[in-house]
Amino acid sequence: MKRKRTVAIGFIGSKLDRVGKGANRWNHWRPSVGLCQQDNLQIDRLELIHDIDARDVSIAERIRADIGQVSPHTDVRLHPMPLNNPWDFEEVYGALHDFTANYRFDTEHEDYLVHITTGTHVAQICWFLLTEARNLPARLVQTSPTRRLDETAPATGTHTLIDLDLSRYDRIASRFAHQRLEGLAFLKSGIATRNSAFNASIEQIERVAVRSTAPMLLIGPTGAGKSFLARRIFELKRSRHQVQGRFVEVNCATLRGDGAMSALFGHIKGAFTGAQNARDGLLRAADGGMLFLDEIGELGLDEQAMLLKAIEEKRFYPMGADREVASDFLIIAGTHRDLRGRVAEGLFREDLYARINLWTFDLPGLAGRREDIEPNLDFELERHAREQGRRVRFNLEARRRYLAFASSSEAAWLGNFRELSASITRMATLADSGRIDETQVEEEIRRLRYAWGLSEPQAFLPDDLDLFDQLQLKAVIDVCLQADSLSDAGRRLFGVSRQAKAQPNDADRLRKYLARFGIDWKQLKPL
Repeated sequence: MKRKRTVAIGFIGSKLDRVGKGANRWNHWRPSVGLCQQDNLQIDRLELIHDIDARDVSIAERIRADIGQVSPHTDVRLHPMPLNNPWDFEEVYGALHDFTANYRFDTEHEDYLVHITTGTHVAQICWFLLTEARNLPARLVQTSPTRRLDETAPATGTHTLIDLDLSRYDRIASRFAHQRLEGLAFLKSGIATRNSAFNASIEQIERVAVRSTAPMLLIGPTGAGKSFLARRIFELKRSRHQVQGRFVEVNCATLRGDGAMSALFGHIKGAFTGAQNARDGLLRAADGGMLFLDEIGELGLDEQAMLLKAIEEKRFYPMGADREVASDFLIIAGTHRDLRGRVAEGLFREDLYARINLWTFDLPGLAGRREDIEPNLDFELERHAREQGRRVRFNLEARRRYLAFASSSEAAWLGNFRELSASITRMATLADSGRIDETQVEEEIRRLRYAWGLSEPQAFLPDDLDLFDQLQLKAVIDVCLQADSLSDAGRRLFGVSRQAKAQPNDADRLRKYLARFGIDWKQLKPL
């Protein structure tokens, strides 16, 4: 089979190829000449790119003549390429892209190499990008000098071929894919979420987190996990060495008046009454790190204006100061409000909204992610085990009963994931022998129903009571459900008879009455 011709393409070396005119030039390693002197690499044609000024044209002609002496079979073709600034990425890439687009490649009969040793670093990067994208059907070749013991020996150097067929690098591709999957799992805390919309949001958040420093806006109801996710984003960025500072979290709903300004931006001594010492403020505390402004919609308009300046310029004035301070931080904002609506009402600055709205992600509440209740249940049990050093599990029927209720339309989950966490923590804490049984599940369901305004006195009535006892017990339970405590309920129920007692113990009296019917106060009122 006839050997394919080998064609190399490259720039004249900006320094190494320019070593003078005299005989001494042969004692120096010249990349373009040395490429054509390799014992085990025959260059049949060299496409040599050079600038258009007279000096470069002269050097190109000299190199072509020298290659003709050491490698007569090599056809050297010169290509003048005018570049105003060889360090301008856009200009160089455009020029090389045009060169490759107009070049007639004959891959059936020729193999192509791109010489990346010569040219500016910008040119080398552009060659790599064009080759990796297959604009050039080529491999890369890199040449380098060798140490010569005999100074009279030819300075040919060595060469290395670099094949950019990425299909050969499955391990590398798999490693990057695995790293990305690890990032996704990290943001979800290892919870195998089943909600497709939430998973799609997390995938996009992961890409934005590792590629962008722009602000992010997390929208969702209280308890949907905005604060938790913001911290995970920070930790993901820190693991990629994108931040070195702290994670600073601020609940803007707690900031009011001068206290808001001082907390966020700091103040100098004497800035206002009571300012006996200077204060740096939370924005400066976040320097080099990340600032999470939860409930940003609650900030006042003055604070919003200063915050916008701090985000855009990384500088701001502390209260009472006449000199700016600097703080370079990343920002994530969270809110449960419709900020667009607040802009229309004049309650939120439009320019600040536009600044933090580049990347906006909606986090649905638990009621909108019912399929994720089961994996979160397992996550909460694992967290309880880590924190308390005690592993707790559900009995099979108890787990089925709890999941059936928790996933039903009856379950309101007004507090979202925070409320689910509290619910599981209660059952795990009360579980005997590390097992949550059906009795505890039914008790917890009654707590949740009451908390959501669903409980009725009838839910606590035993089935085997006379009508007289049913009516009496129903009235007692009704008072208990409205009372703040066991003692409060006792005072209401025994308001007359207690007057005749020197030391009335209304709580104990009521507790004993309920016990007659197998009812505990904890069953009636959530913890």
